[in-house]
Amino acid sequence: MNWKSVNRSISSISTWHHLNAKQIPSNLKGKSKSSQEWLIRQMSDPYVEKARMMNYRCRSAFKLLEIDDKYKIIKTGDCVVDCGAAPGSWTQIAVERCNANGKIDSKRLGAVFSIDLSHFHPVTGAKIFGGMDFTKTESQARLKEALNGKRVNCILSDMAPNATGVKMIDQESIVNLCYAVLKFAIVMSAPQANLLMKVWDNADVSRLEKDMQRFYAKVKRVKPRASRSDSSEHFLLAREYKGLDSKQQYAESSNEKS
Repeated sequence: MNWKSVNRSISSISTWHHLNAKQIPSNLKGKSKSSQEWLIRQMSDPYVEKARMMNYRCRSAFKLLEIDDKYKIIKTGDCVVDCGAAPGSWTQIAVERCNANGKIDSKRLGAVFSIDLSHFHPVTGAKIFGGMDFTKTESQARLKEALNGKRVNCILSDMAPNATGVKMIDQESIVNLCYAVLKFAIVMSAPQANLLMKVWDNADVSRLEKDMQRFYAKVKRVKPRASRSDSSEHFLLAREYKGLDSKQQYAESSNEKS
């Protein structure tokens, strides 16, 4: 796949939307207000149509594409773990970019391991762990067994909790998920590895960001264009894993949010 072409497609997406936006149906009788709003938003969203055109499973593919185009967090031959992977669009990107599908004969073969609480269809080139809760010890044990001693070069997390509607609870829940991923990354990452996690903006994110800075040389917040402008969603990007300086540092990290 020509990724420069993909990037041009993303850059010109607003123009595409202006020329090709679908007409919103006027009759949505029988559907709830929230369902109507969701359908209207989906039908007017150019990223949704682009995902269909490019055979990505959902629009979130363009978030990872944009971030990786800019920061180069996935390299050919990398070992990648995708947390909260369903329906598999980030896994599709990871497989292509690390060459886990072996389509680039002259390049090193990568590996992708994808886990989600929901079951989802296989992605060629990836090892899928569907119906598994990443936060459970037994799930991580299965994942580590599959890695078979490999150190991970890039860990992705698009995980989010099921929304309760109570903002404070939902914000705390997503930060807890991030800490679970961070702890796994600290133990399983190769030197110079990268980590990308979705968060919803709240006061606890600053503390999480500071904790990440203890283990990574570069940490920053990013919001790709494909993230909806009215959403509090953004991503914490950590690059160049520094490793554990001491057993004490690991002990401190293990106690976070426990």
